[in-house]
Amino acid sequence: MCGRFEIHSAIAIIAKLFGIDTFNADIKPNYNIAPTQDIAIIVREGSKKKLIACRWGFVCSWSKDMSQAYKLINARAETVAEKPSFRDAFLKQRCLVVADGFYEWQKVGATKKPMYIHLKSGKPIGFAGLYNSWTSPEGEKICTSTIITTDANEILAPIHDRMPVITPEDKFETWLGPEQQDKDILKTILKPYPAEELEIYEISPKVNSVKYSSPDIIQPVKNRRQ
Repeated sequence: MCGRFEIHSAIAIIAKLFGIDTFNADIKPNYNIAPTQDIAIIVREGSKKKLIACRWGFVCSWSKDMSQAYKLINARAETVAEKPSFRDAFLKQRCLVVADGFYEWQKVGATKKPMYIHLKSGKPIGFAGLYNSWTSPEGEKICTSTIITTDANEILAPIHDRMPVITPEDKFETWLGPEQQDKDILKTILKPYPAEELEIYEISPKVNSVKYSSPDIIQPVKNRRQ
């Protein structure tokens, strides 16, 4: 699964990598993003790519309230195209969730060690995601979203059996293009990211508190002063 991640790259770097045309959200570093918080997603409207703020936790159009949001922070790659909650968004409302890295916890005896995973290149990540504009009973429109997960690759498998789908750069356009509705083509993107392109290391247990967001979270434990 993917239950926590972080973003810290400068807007200029994100804009260049993803080819963003317009910004409808202010990106600020957040080293401890948790479900139900606002996240930065990229959508395509016509020929333009737009970055917008969206609530993390998908809410279906037929839902009467946002209670299901926490349950739908992730969508499984194996069932996302057919599951009633996601199948319409899979065809028409795909997005990229902007991140720099994500966290997982490795069970060691009775404890869990927090681990940080990011690209060796240092580039930002575009998680494959879906979004939906949900209308509350009061008429308020709220953007809601989910991150798609797939089987863990070789370096993550010892820690967790799932990982977020990291979209390859050459697949950004295919994933974002609403004109692409071939399920088989889209599913080819939802694969484990190559293990050799990722780095993983242990970090401070400070990350366990969602209230703590600081650059030192992503510093390797071995580099910290004792």
